[in-house]
Amino acid sequence: MISASLGIMVMVISLILRKRREKLHKKKFFKQNGGLLLQQKLLEDTKRVKIFTQEELEQATDKYSESRFLGQGGYGTVYKGMLHDNNIVAIKRSKQIEASWIDQFINEVIILSQINHRNIVRLLGCCLETEFPLLVYEFVSNGTLSHHIHKKDPGESPSLSWETRLRIASEVAGAISYMHSTASTQIFHRDIKSSNVLLDDKYSAKVSDFGTSRFVSSDQSHLTTKVQGTFGYIDPEYFRSSQYTEKSDVYSFGVLMVELLTGKLPVTFAKNEDKTLLDYFVSLEKSNELAEILDIVVANEEKMEAVSAVAKLTTKCLRSKGKDRPTMRQVYLELEELRKSQHCLEIIEESQSITTTYSLNSLGYSDDELPR
Repeated sequence: MISASLGIMVMVISLILRKRREKLHKKKFFKQNGGLLLQQKLLEDTKRVKIFTQEELEQATDKYSESRFLGQGGYGTVYKGMLHDNNIVAIKRSKQIEASWIDQFINEVIILSQINHRNIVRLLGCCLETEFPLLVYEFVSNGTLSHHIHKKDPGESPSLSWETRLRIASEVAGAISYMHSTASTQIFHRDIKSSNVLLDDKYSAKVSDFGTSRFVSSDQSHLTTKVQGTFGYIDPEYFRSSQYTEKSDVYSFGVLMVELLTGKLPVTFAKNEDKTLLDYFVSLEKSNELAEILDIVVANEEKMEAVSAVAKLTTKCLRSKGKDRPTMRQVYLELEELRKSQHCLEIIEESQSITTTYSLNSLGYSDDELPR
């Protein structure tokens, strides 16, 4: 009887000690992951960004089951999760705990807590009480723009249509324009690229990954930093001077536009020439020989006037000097104007087709006899 009581007592004490150790570990990780700073910064934004518990996210992902795996990169792993309210989310789990990554993690939480735009991925919350910090985003179901432009699996559906590409370009431009000129404090994204643009179930764009983004005060024209970014997308002026401006984001957007138009990776070299894809694109645009390099989906469209106008705008974004590039606001407005013009032309063409069919029917032709 006494031995049984002692056994129960030992179990209870062990359980209490284990719970206490877990609590101490959570407190340690919370501080390590910048929890105190985030609490202070997000004091007024607790409604926008929720602090999740470890248990909530383990339950949402079936303890990070392989069946919930979405993708992996240098930053870590992304899982699909379902919260207790049945909301589907994407949970980014870091595989690093270096101080530099913690800084990026805190930076992304703070910046995304200040942003509200339909074409920017929404941060729902984070978890700080695990060894590796976690970010919880809205779930964007259709993967990255990069995948849809460059996919090689013959079993997959055809590449994005010209109309969809133009709309995506306009949506991304609108999101960057918002960051540069409409957000409460100006933001430089600093890593615009096709793999950082997600597509939802309607192929609407969502700009993501704000780990290296920065707030910029109204009296600042640039940031002086060590060169960061993705090879192929980095503004050459920034590369030379280490001064990042809003026009550096414009350059990166120009590279993304070249991808949309050509279907090629930005680091591709032109055939039999010592030229990068960007150099080749600019030279072909100037000589009106774009057809040589356009993606087959774009080249096959009967809308070359709009394609040429977008290509011309793209070369402006890629100008070597930042001061000669347009602002993202100008880029967005021009793309929207092109979309409206194209839509009007489609309505006119459809109207003419209906009128022609009606006229021929009135002359006694059946639908089967109409010219094709």
